[in-house]
Amino acid sequence: MVQGTTSDAGKSLLVAGFCRLLAKKKISVAPFKPQNMALNSAVTADGGEIGRAQALQAAAACLEPVTDMNPILIKPESDQRAQIIVHGKAFHAMDAQEYHDYKSRALEFVLQSYDRLSAQYDTIVVEGAGSPAEINLRKNDVANMGFAEAVDCPVVLVADIDRGGVFATVVGTLDLLSDSERDRIVGIIINKFRGDIKLLEPGLDWLEERVAKPVLGVLPFIPNLHLDAEDALTAEQVVDENVEVLNIVVVVFPRISNHTDFDALRLHPEVNLVYIVIGDELPACDLVILPGTKNVREDLEKFISAGLDRSLLNHLRYGGKLLGICGGMQMLGNEISDPNGIESECGSSAGLGLLDFSTVLSQEKQLEVRDGRLLLTTNNPAPIQGYEIHCGQSAGPAFSNPLVSFANGQHDGAISDDQKIFGSYIHGLFDSPEACAEILRWAGLNSDADVSIAQQRDKQLNRLADAIEKHIEIAALFPGQVDKQHRGGN
Repeated sequence: MVQGTTSDAGKSLLVAGFCRLLAKKKISVAPFKPQNMALNSAVTADGGEIGRAQALQAAAACLEPVTDMNPILIKPESDQRAQIIVHGKAFHAMDAQEYHDYKSRALEFVLQSYDRLSAQYDTIVVEGAGSPAEINLRKNDVANMGFAEAVDCPVVLVADIDRGGVFATVVGTLDLLSDSERDRIVGIIINKFRGDIKLLEPGLDWLEERVAKPVLGVLPFIPNLHLDAEDALTAEQVVDENVEVLNIVVVVFPRISNHTDFDALRLHPEVNLVYIVIGDELPACDLVILPGTKNVREDLEKFISAGLDRSLLNHLRYGGKLLGICGGMQMLGNEISDPNGIESECGSSAGLGLLDFSTVLSQEKQLEVRDGRLLLTTNNPAPIQGYEIHCGQSAGPAFSNPLVSFANGQHDGAISDDQKIFGSYIHGLFDSPEACAEILRWAGLNSDADVSIAQQRDKQLNRLADAIEKHIEIAALFPGQVDKQHRGGN
């Protein structure tokens, strides 16, 4: 099990890297995260919903993702409440105290999933959540040491040196654990080191003596490692400064979800992708994208209160294009109704009125893996592969001009009569190189360049696995399965 001294210490990437390294060595391996809190999610082969990081880790292990890889997913709806996903299905919305009381039951579901995976795979690489030293969350813990002790699992502790204070976070974390928890830790990994390892070695020697735990490796900072983010929004991108670019703006709603939709745009050499938050001015651009959100009515209210609806109309008036995805598409319609308080208080909100349809939020969530064709052109429509995750049911005249057709005769999305606006429930619209190129041509980019997210992901996972094999003592973590190495890869 990989646990971290802090959130974003590198747990998700290490698990992905371990899975890819073991898979390359023909070892039967699967990822597992007992409890995840994230708004980036993915639809599984068995029709459920898990954290996006576990879908990435499944790809690293050369597997299709299944719900057992992340039995508990927490999707925040506000600062006080979150939707609880159990075995891939929406279970209930709870506040923090309700979920804290529920965790003993949640552990049963976690152990069921773990047992099923353990029966299928020789090795399970487990990811913790946050830090194991959260004193207020220790009772009935299912995410870190509570799980590790329940299944008698060894733990490696990872700390991010790029943040600073790495020795303090390691010592402090270990000091706050119980004796049995501390004994469970087999070693420490330092992540994101920049510079000469020899300058760090005196500190590593001190740390090993201070905590009586070995440092099993120092993973260097890996530049341009483009992999699906668990939750943090990544602005880093690749832009060819010598060519004319298409300017795209993504509005970052307070409850934005599935922002990995835009990874292909971020990596495109002829796209300048800009994120703006509510309160920012909408800059001049070719295309505005309204992404998914876990609380569409509240985020729409904030969008309108900030005057961005008026800025959007000006953008369209001067020839700009507009795309709405999932919750962003729902905003483009006439009305969004939530009669049962699924996402927020019961009630209805007026939409932007840019496409003629209305949406009603319902308890039953739509979870579908989708393969179809993009209908922006009638000549050789581009293939798309994506997925749907939404509670809304949308209907109206706008859908008589759909954006996507599926093999079963169903359709998705809508295109405005003037071709300036379209909306879709499909996440992953840009992941297919052909579909991405078609959408960018619609937005005004005439280019032969394309980006394959699948190929990029595979290449980056191999880079990560190679770095781990070089710099981490894998034999200490997976004894008998891989060759022995020395700390730091020296």
